[in-house]
Amino acid sequence: MTSRISETTIDCHDAFALATWWKQVLNYTDDPADPNQPDHTDCIIVDPASSQRLLFQQVPEVKQTKNRIHFDLRPTDCRRDAEVERVLALGATQLGDHRNPDGTGWVTLADPEGNEFCIVRSDDERSRTT
Repeated sequence: MTSRISETTIDCHDAFALATWWKQVLNYTDDPADPNQPDHTDCIIVDPASSQRLLFQQVPEVKQTKNRIHFDLRPTDCRRDAEVERVLALGATQLGDHRNPDGTGWVTLADPEGNEFCIVRSDDERSRTT
C-alpha cells in the first residue's frame, strides 16, 4: 500500500487573496470544477501541466514562526534574479539573500501573509556552472 499527495495545504488568513497571489507567481489556474470566489474559505489552484494542487485553507490563527516546510521555486523561462524581481513586484518581501559571487545560491522571500519560500537558479543557469 502507498499514498500520494493529494494537495499541499497552506493555512492562511485570506484564502482567496493568497490563492490569487500564488496563481500569478506559479501560473496556476483555478480548479475548473470549483472556481475560487472571494467568500471561499478553501481555495484550490492547479498546475495545468502536472495537475499539482495547492489548497489555501482559511484559519483564524496568524502565522507565528518560521515555516517547517517551504517551496523552492526554480524559474522556467528566465534567470533566478529576474524571477526574484518579478515576484517582489507582485508583493513578495525579501527575507534573505544567499547568492554567491560564483552565481550559485538562492533568495529567501515571503508571500503577502509571511510564508517563506526560496527562488533558486534556473536549469539553464545550473547547467552553465562548471
